[in-house]
Amino acid sequence: MQKAREEHSPVRLPERSIPSVHSVGDALWAKLEAGRLIPDQATAARLVTARRSDPAHTAFDMMRTRVLQLLRQNNWRSIAITSPTPGCGKTMVTLNLAFSLAHQKDCRTVVVDLDLRRPQIAKSLGIRNPSSMEDFLKGQVPLESTLLRYGDNVAVASNSRPVHLAAELLQNTDTTKALASLQQRLNPDVVLFDLPPMLANDDVMAFLPNVDCAILVVAAESSTLTEADLCERELALKTNVLGVVLNKSQHVTETYGY
Repeated sequence: MQKAREEHSPVRLPERSIPSVHSVGDALWAKLEAGRLIPDQATAARLVTARRSDPAHTAFDMMRTRVLQLLRQNNWRSIAITSPTPGCGKTMVTLNLAFSLAHQKDCRTVVVDLDLRRPQIAKSLGIRNPSSMEDFLKGQVPLESTLLRYGDNVAVASNSRPVHLAAELLQNTDTTKALASLQQRLNPDVVLFDLPPMLANDDVMAFLPNVDCAILVVAAESSTLTEADLCERELALKTNVLGVVLNKSQHVTETYGY
């Protein structure tokens, strides 16, 4: 695993500051339709970082700081978030990290639901009429109709329906072009991709070449050490592993592994 990480680790760059003014993407960002967080829905989805009334938000704020430091040091901005199996809470972690990043006023974050077989972000945020991620990735709908903006610096691309040939779509050149266009036109500082569980299918391995790094979410008393080790090894072969997040623990309330 160490050898694989060394092969994929870029030369460390001096830590850079995120610019306070985003000259690229300002106009488009302002035109995005505004989304609205429904308090009951946010509570049900355990979205604790949006309002910060739950003390649990502290763990995500700590995670945010560590992640930002690593991104800046390495000049990275795209993160894949996955888990070994379903039910580990990767979507919850993705959204909480995004809304924790939102409190960094000079940092723009985009969340993209690429769990194409089992999309969850629209449900978690209570989005009533989400766009089709498949249509967006195929270039059939514009970027502007795919994203909702929450506050000043978080935008979310959710998904309305499952995709049958998900791995094939994720490897398609149209997908690469659509996501490159998103980053070029919006110029976000951080892009979070909510991906499927790794052991459920080959979707994650198909998409990993498109990201700078990855986070693995494991569930206490559910994920096994064998599953976590296998997934971390596989991730390290394809991208840079930022770390592991332990979720659903009754005894530990912070992330580890960064």
